[in-house]
Amino acid sequence: MSVRVEFFFDLSSPWTRLAYANIRPALEGLDYAIIWRPFLVGGVFNAVNPSVYESRKPENAARLARSFGWLKQWAELAGVAMNFPSEHHPLKSVHAMRFCCALEDDQPALERFASEAFEAYFTHARNLDDPAELVAVAHAAGLDGAVLAERARSQPVKDRLRANTDEAIARGAFGSPTIIVPDPGGEEQLYFGNDQLPLVRARVAALA
Repeated sequence: MSVRVEFFFDLSSPWTRLAYANIRPALEGLDYAIIWRPFLVGGVFNAVNPSVYESRKPENAARLARSFGWLKQWAELAGVAMNFPSEHHPLKSVHAMRFCCALEDDQPALERFASEAFEAYFTHARNLDDPAELVAVAHAAGLDGAVLAERARSQPVKDRLRANTDEAIARGAFGSPTIIVPDPGGEEQLYFGNDQLPLVRARVAALA
């Protein structure tokens, strides 16, 4: 049986953009199934990791600039574009993540949409807080953007995004991406960020 790998993500996160691009190559040759789980990283920060906002204050600008430098080096290593930070950072991602939640039951479609959305935001610096941009992203992913936008505005989708975020917090998340590899015995291992993908691979390999 394939090892289940849950990938909780928010499109606004640059480290998630990297991990999203790297996770399949990291797990190459293993028997796994990724489950993409949209959530709101801002909700996670507010609940359990408010220190993130402290790190963005002007007095921490030098440390933040160095972090962005490392981010671009990681992006070069992964072979992905990283036009970041843009004028739209930090992104209000609630609209974008509702679009994702509207696709959660169709995992291949969600993966196509997320790929296009990451490219739009981090390569082309488009504003994913604009519903019109999200419709265009959906069209680029081969989806009906107008229909998806309507679904994203529905109460069940809004509730699902809130529930996903609450679930991630309850399971120990403190940022994006949060990657969870359940154990058949009942335990689960939680991993965070792009640099822990080797640990994810080791865990999946041990369970496969």
